Order: sequence, then structure tokens, then C-alpha cells
Amino acid sequence: MDGLSSPVVYVVDDDLSVREALSSLIRSVGLQVETFSSATEFLRHRRSAATACVVLDVRMPGLSGIDVHHELKKRLDSIPVIFITGHGDIPMAVRAIKSGAVEFLSKPFRDQDLLDAIGQALERDAGERLEADRLRALREAYETLTPREKEVLALLIGGGLNKQIAARLGVAEVTIKVHRHNIMKKMRVRSMVSLARIFEELAI
Repeated sequence: MDGLSSPVVYVVDDDLSVREALSSLIRSVGLQVETFSSATEFLRHRRSAATACVVLDVRMPGLSGIDVHHELKKRLDSIPVIFITGHGDIPMAVRAIKSGAVEFLSKPFRDQDLLDAIGQALERDAGERLEADRLRALREAYETLTPREKEVLALLIGGGLNKQIAARLGVAEVTIKVHRHNIMKKMRVRSMVSLARIFEELAI
């Protein structure tokens, strides 16, 4: 999923026996695992750039799993979260899923249910990383435009015709055509529809 390194599953649970059991299970399907005995320890950890997800115990001394999820969201950290708990209730599960958790599993749960949730979480993270990379590339392409090209682009997206834009900017129509050609080339698109879509995605 990640071109540089294997996906990593972070397990955060204050129970050593649970950490060891989950670590063994996750490693059995070829995934890397890193375990933490507290929420604070996990939040202080410098994570690798690999595709990842976190399996969080809901109830722990100090910060709870729910607290960790809130903190991650405050940091704009989109790592997918899977909650596990021995004291789960339906309202808590509903709140967790509504706040963006991938799954909420009550102990004891089937090994396969957790592995399925981890697979789904890693797919989500990989997809979000690809989308972030795509938007970054678009932003970088946009930044290669000259100030005048950016100005012409905004007028084109606003529905202006070459002739109208030329009159507004006080230049020849052929100049606008040249700018338009250069914009399309730099942004790597072949149609105004694609260009308009990019303009909207970047919220320029």
C-alpha cells in the first residue's frame, strides 16, 4: 500500500496480555505492529510515513481512546481508528462511528472481525494518501503559473471568452490564446472542464 514501507498497525491498550495477543495476531498476516501501553505514549510517538491505522482501547487510565481520537482530529491527523472495548455500549459505538472511526469492536471479538477492520482502515489510509498526493501535485502545478497566467485562468473559469479577457486586460486576443495554451500545458489538462474541476478542488 505504501511504496516505501509496509503498513503499520499501532495498538494502544493498557493491558499487556491484550497488546501481546493483538500483536501476535496482526503479525500473523504479515503486517508491522507497534504497541503502546498508554494514550500519552502513543501521542508522543513519532510515526513513520507508512500507511497505517491505530487500534485503540476505549477505556485506559489517563486519556481514553475517545480522548485520543479527539486529539488526533484536533491535530488534523487522519490516521484511521479502530476502537476496541470490554465495556462498550451502543450509544458509545454510534458516537465513535459518527466521529469517523472505522469500527467499534466489543471484547471478546472474533480475530477475523479485527483483521477485516484493519484491512478496511489501511485501505482508507492508502486512499487518503493518494488523494493528498494528487492534490499536492495539482497545487504545485498551479504554483508554476505566472501571476498573469493565474489572472487569465481565474477569468477563464469565470466564463470569460478570449476576446473579452483580452479587452479587460488590454492585450491582444492572441496573447490570451498563448496564456491559455501555457496554462493547459502546465496544469496537464486538455479541456476547460478539467481545468474548472481542478480550480474548484484547490479552492483557489
